[in-house]
Amino acid sequence: MTVSLPLIFVLGAITWFAIKFLGVRVWVVVVIALFGFWLSHTVLAPVIESGTRSGVDVVNR
Repeated sequence: MTVSLPLIFVLGAITWFAIKFLGVRVWVVVVIALFGFWLSHTVLAPVIESGTRSGVDVVNR
């Protein structure tokens, strides 16, 4: 069975859980998100993309 969820929904749920139950500060979440955007514009972007695709393939099996 394949379940299709938008990535932004999954990330939003994880973020809400981290803020609500783990006590993570909102500014920490914002810094991590901005770092992710910055990292996606570096030479590491292809490596991150292939790793993400491999992880998704493993989960979908």
